[in-house]
Amino acid sequence: MNKPVSILLADDHALVRGTLRSHLEIEPDMTVVADVGDADEALAQAKKLNPNIVLLDIDMPGTLCFEAARRIKIFCPETRILFLSAFSSDRYIEQALAVEASGYITKGEPPEVVVRAIRSVMTGAAYYSPQVQTRFVVDERGVRLAQPTQTRVSSLSQREMEVLRYIARGLSKKQIAALMHISVSTVDAHSARLMNKLDIHDRVELARYAIREGLAEA
Repeated sequence: MNKPVSILLADDHALVRGTLRSHLEIEPDMTVVADVGDADEALAQAKKLNPNIVLLDIDMPGTLCFEAARRIKIFCPETRILFLSAFSSDRYIEQALAVEASGYITKGEPPEVVVRAIRSVMTGAAYYSPQVQTRFVVDERGVRLAQPTQTRVSSLSQREMEVLRYIARGLSKKQIAALMHISVSTVDAHSARLMNKLDIHDRVELARYAIREGLAEA
C-alpha cells in the first residue's frame, strides 16, 4: 500500500488551518504532518519533516512566503509548494513561478479543490485556479505571464523585491538582514539599488511607494 501524501499546512488564520486540515485528513491518501501559523515555522517544520506538499499562505507574518518557499526547495528539493492566496495579482503569480511552485490556489476555491490540486501535483502536474490560469501562457519557454507587468517594479530582482516588501512592513535594516539571513551591509546595497531603479531616494518614500503598489500584503 502506498504511503499517504504528507502535507505541511501554513496559514496564519487558525480557522482556515482547521478547516483545511479537517478536509484533508478525511482523505485516505493524505495526512497533515503539521500545521503552522507563519513562514518561519513552515520552513523549520519542512526541514524537519520533509513533507511531500507544503500548502503555503501568501499573506503571513515573518519571513516572506516566497523567500520561505525558495529555502524550502533548497532543503527539501522533492517537496512541492502550493500557494494559497486571497490575492491573484501578476506580481504574486510572477514570484510563484520564479520559485518553481507547483500551483497557486485562490482562497475563493472550496476545500475540495485543494484536495484535487494536491493529487494533481503529486502526479507531476501543476494546478492553478482558473482566474490565475487566464493570466499566463505555456509555450516552449515554459509557463509565463501572458502580459508581464511593465512598471518600475518589474525591473527589480527577486531579492530587491523582498527587501522592498520588508521596507513596506516598516522593518529595520537589522530586522530585514535577520529575516533574509544576509548582512546589514547587503541590505544597504539592495536598498541603494532599489532607490536607483525606482528613482526614490528616501526610505519612507520607498515604503509609501511599495504600499501604493500593493506590496505590503505579503
